[in-house]
Amino acid sequence: MPDEILRLDGVAMHYGTGETSVSALSGIDLTVSRGELVAIMGASGSGKSTLLTIAGGLTQPTSGEVVIEGQWLADLPSAQIAILRRRTLGFVFQDFNLIPTLTALENVTLPLELDGWPRRKTRAAGLDALAAVELKDRAHRFPDDLSGGQQQRVAIARAIVGTRRLILADEPTGALDSATGEGVLRMLRDRVDAGAGGILVTHDARHAAWADRIVFLRDGRIVDENVRDHPESLLAGRRTI
Repeated sequence: MPDEILRLDGVAMHYGTGETSVSALSGIDLTVSRGELVAIMGASGSGKSTLLTIAGGLTQPTSGEVVIEGQWLADLPSAQIAILRRRTLGFVFQDFNLIPTLTALENVTLPLELDGWPRRKTRAAGLDALAAVELKDRAHRFPDDLSGGQQQRVAIARAIVGTRRLILADEPTGALDSATGEGVLRMLRDRVDAGAGGILVTHDARHAAWADRIVFLRDGRIVDENVRDHPESLLAGRRTI
C-alpha cells in the first residue's frame, strides 16, 4: 500500500522457555496508514504496551516482521534502527521517560540535536512544540520542577517535534485532567490528519473514539476491530490546550 507507514506481519512475543514460557503476543497482523489513527484497547496484560514497543523497534519480536516506511527492521543494524526512530517515530510513554538533568526544552530537542539539526533550528522547533502544549513559559524548567501533567505534556511535545511521521502513544492522557487530556487528543488527531500515522493505546472508550479504527486485544491476540467514520464531530467546537 503506498500510504502504509507501519505493518506488522505475524508478530509474536514470548518470554521464557518450555513450561515457563509466556506468550505476550501471538500472530499479530496490523497496518497503519498515513492519515490514520488506530486505537488499541484491551484489559491489563492483553499485550497493548508490548505491541507498541515492538511497533517502534524498541523490542525485537520472537517471530514475525515489522516494516516501517518500507524498511524491514529485521534487516537493519541497531544503529540504523536508532536513526529511524529519531527521524520517523514519536513516542509518548506512560512514565514520560524525561531526562531529569535536562530542561523541558532540552528534553524536547534532544532527538533533533542527536540527528544533527542546527542549534537555532532545533531551538525554534522545540519552542514551537512546547507552545503547542502550552508550556513555552516552562521551557527552562527541569522535570522535577514540573507537575505530573506538565511532564506528560513535555513528553508529548518531544513526540511531535520535527517531522515525525509515526506517533506511538501509550496512555498519553493518564496524568492529565480531562480538559487538558482532550486537548492532547485533539493535537494527536490534528497531527494524524496532517499526514502522520498514529497508534493510541488506551483503556478509555471516550479516547478511542478519536481514532479511525479501534483494535481490541485479548491474551495477546486481535479479537475484534471496529472501523469508524472520520471523527469530524469530535473535533468540532473542541478547545485546544
